[in-house]
Amino acid sequence: MRTVLVTGPGGAGRTTLAAATALAAARAGTPTLLLTPGPGPLGLPAGPEPTAPAPGLHVVAADPAATFRDGVRGLQDRAGALLGLLGATPLEDGELAPPPGLAPYALLTALHRHATAAYGLLVVDLPAGTDGLGLLAAPALLRRYLDRLLPRQRQAARALRPVLGKLAGVPLPGGEWYEAAARAEAALAASEALLTGPGTSLLPVVEPGRAGTEALRLTRVAASLHGVALDRPLANRVLPEGAFGAAAQRAALRTYEDVREIPHLGAEPADLAGLEALGVPPPGEPAEAPEWTLHDLRARTGLVEWHVPLPGAERGELDLYRFEDELAVTAGPFRRTRPLPSALRRCDVTGAALREDVLRVRFRPTPGLWPEG
Repeated sequence: MRTVLVTGPGGAGRTTLAAATALAAARAGTPTLLLTPGPGPLGLPAGPEPTAPAPGLHVVAADPAATFRDGVRGLQDRAGALLGLLGATPLEDGELAPPPGLAPYALLTALHRHATAAYGLLVVDLPAGTDGLGLLAAPALLRRYLDRLLPRQRQAARALRPVLGKLAGVPLPGGEWYEAAARAEAALAASEALLTGPGTSLLPVVEPGRAGTEALRLTRVAASLHGVALDRPLANRVLPEGAFGAAAQRAALRTYEDVREIPHLGAEPADLAGLEALGVPPPGEPAEAPEWTLHDLRARTGLVEWHVPLPGAERGELDLYRFEDELAVTAGPFRRTRPLPSALRRCDVTGAALREDVLRVRFRPTPGLWPEG
């Protein structure tokens, strides 16, 4: 399945152009699903189940409240014995209101539920700004937390849990916890493949100007850090020559490498015909995704380097952290943790440098762990 993740700052017209992209693909004959974090664009009817506003196009709106209620219900069902022991009173549905910041995770749940082979294209209207781009890291991060809290290798000890529970005097996690964890891990792995796997790309939407320039920079950083292809950005609401504010827009556009201009039509589209009038094309095949590459420089410097492409990144916003056999790279508001290649697990980190839009992390082979010569 081809996946297009539409991103951009709030107010740039991201949701409108996500809908225009999905409609263009549907008109071209590709069965398309548009997934949004809130009400459907243009007032189109959209809810937790797919609606079809046009032939070949379906729309789903994520539901944070339902996602939160389902999660709490599941937790209470699995932890019923422990909650009873502690004297806790189960929460009623009427008491449950989703906390702030849940929308991206509701979108993740809807993504896994509705992305099926029935669609050739999935267009995801990400939440605005860095909140949406941060969703790229969410599945891998949640999988890591899940594995630390309920390690899969400990399932072999399930026969001992009743005995240990009697000795401890409290109920221990039963098999249903590990079964639920396995289902969650599979769902997160599927979502991760949709968000960062082959066939996925980020489509930036910006309004030319200072905020748009910074949004493009951060999108390039996030795409490179997570190894996601970047589509040609859409510069939205471009004013005609001579209009008030057009000169400032043109100055900003000259600093962008390659963008597709979407004209300002005087008003936001009010229906499907208005979306088509924007002239947004259906997405093509994604460009090649950036990759982290390993470079053996022992013959020249005695070091091995791991190169992380980070176009647009600034030195002051970078940070590195190694934990056992993993390396976490932070670039501005984004962070990615990756297992070290086997060769680097026998090395010590000696430093890093940002040169020519590439973060070069230096490793020195650990004495005694590498053969002589």
